[in-house]
Amino acid sequence: MRDKLVEFKNVSFRYGAEHPWVLKNCSFEIYKNEAMAIIGHNGSGKSTIAKLMNGLLFPQEGEIIINGRTVTRESIWEIRRDVGMVFQNPDNQFVGTTVQDDVAFGMENRGIPRSDMVKRIDEALSAVGMQEYQLTEPHKLSGGQKQRVAIAGVLAIFPNVLILDEATAMLDPKGRTEIMKTVTDVQAQRNLSLITITHDLHEVVQAERVIVMNEGEIWDEAAPRDIFAKKAELRQIGLDVPFIAILSDELRKAGLPVANEALNHEELLEELWISRSTM
Repeated sequence: MRDKLVEFKNVSFRYGAEHPWVLKNCSFEIYKNEAMAIIGHNGSGKSTIAKLMNGLLFPQEGEIIINGRTVTRESIWEIRRDVGMVFQNPDNQFVGTTVQDDVAFGMENRGIPRSDMVKRIDEALSAVGMQEYQLTEPHKLSGGQKQRVAIAGVLAIFPNVLILDEATAMLDPKGRTEIMKTVTDVQAQRNLSLITITHDLHEVVQAERVIVMNEGEIWDEAAPRDIFAKKAELRQIGLDVPFIAILSDELRKAGLPVANEALNHEELLEELWISRSTM
């Protein structure tokens, strides 16, 4: 069995007693080295989950356990050694005058020796393809480059969990693809648990498991292929369906025996090739 890294046990949260519940009795687990996606429409509670994992918020009901420790106001600084978060707007995370200063910031707060910091800066920037920009001022970078630096700053503290909270929302399609490839490569190299929080279903195909949030509750939890198969239901809760899934359905209607739910163009082409070979 895989080791649990994150546990939510009957967690509920609201932003004040006079406000409605944003999360309602949510329970789930995330395992070590797992790639998990959390999706849902705006206001479904997915970003609140991210903030609860990192101790930016605390639940009114239920319990959150990270790497065997319950998240409390007393334990939060230790919890944050395990959990790194990258937000939607990288400008909100920059504090240094140069790229290397910014990557060093989190390590300075943790009292990491300078010799170790120099090594980690180099390793983290190399991991995201930004090593040659060490002395560049952050405001001179493109949006995708800024997000890479933000990821490097998190990687430098050696977290066990990397959370991307809508981290590609401000990028163009090419930038999104590049960032997600960078992150999945880093996850494989570092054996991190990766949690991608997004409303873009195209980003979840590389996840092992998907949690779908709707109105503060867990609507479904399954592998991406099983989630994408529920096209009509996803539309009913305000989520779009990837083009490749729509195309697969249209091909079936046209009489082509496309048996499996394709997650990408390569899988669909493979299905069509198999179908052609057996006709």
